[in-house]
Amino acid sequence: MTIIEQTPAELAPPALDLTRSALFLDLDGTLAPLVARPQDVGPEPRRTAILEELVRRMEGRVAILSGRTLAEIDHILDGAVRPVAAVHGLDRREPDGAHSPPEPHPDLPEVADAFHGLAAAAPGLLVEAKGLSVALHYRQAPDQAQAVRALAEQWAARTGLKMQPGHMVVELRTPGPDKGDSLVTFMEAPPFRGAIPVFVGDDQTDEPAFAAARRLGGAGVLVGDIRNSAATHRLEDVNAVLDWLEAAL
Repeated sequence: MTIIEQTPAELAPPALDLTRSALFLDLDGTLAPLVARPQDVGPEPRRTAILEELVRRMEGRVAILSGRTLAEIDHILDGAVRPVAAVHGLDRREPDGAHSPPEPHPDLPEVADAFHGLAAAAPGLLVEAKGLSVALHYRQAPDQAQAVRALAEQWAARTGLKMQPGHMVVELRTPGPDKGDSLVTFMEAPPFRGAIPVFVGDDQTDEPAFAAARRLGGAGVLVGDIRNSAATHRLEDVNAVLDWLEAAL
C-alpha cells in the first residue's frame, strides 16, 4: 500500500467537477456544526436541498462516511443520500440500498457501563451508545480528557475493541472497516467506479479516507484549522463547505 505523507493542508479546493468526481462527505464538523450534545443536530433545509441536487447531478456518486449511526444520518440529512458508511465505516448501506449490518462486539454493554460510571462521577461527560460502538464525549468537561482516554485505553486493551479518538470524544467500536476501507469499497462498484474520489472531512477519524482518496487518484478536503493531514486542500468551516458544494450546482 502506498504511504500517503501528511503535510499542512492549506489551499482552497478547486471547483467540484460534477461530471467526473465521486463525492464522499463526513457529517459532523463537515456538513453540520459540532455541538455539545450530538442529539441536538437535526435536518436543515439548505443542506438537504444541496445534497439532493448533488445526487441528481452526479448520477448518484455521493456517499456519506460518518461516525453517526445509519438512523441518525438518515434523520439529519432527510434521507437525501442512500450510500452511507456509518459508525466510522463499520456499517455500510450500498448504493442499491442493500444493508447487512455486522454483529456488535459482545463486550460493548460492559464498556458502556464503565463509561456511565465515569460520567456519573464527572458532570459534563456524555455517553453515546451506537449499537456497534460506544462513545464518551468530554466537550463539556475538557478537564476529564486524560481520565476519559485512560479508561478507553484500558477497555480497548482488555476487550480488543478498536479505540477511535475524535474531537473531544473517545469511542470504542467493534473491529472492522474504517472510512478509508469503505471509500475503496464504494469506488469498486457502480455508480462510483471509474470516477475520481473527493473526500471532505474534519477529524482525525477522517484521515484513512483522505489517504484512500489520494491513493485512488483523488483528493481530500480538510475542514477547519490548518494541520498536517493526508488531505490536499482545506475549507474553513461548515458554511464554507456548503458554499463550495452549492457553487458547483
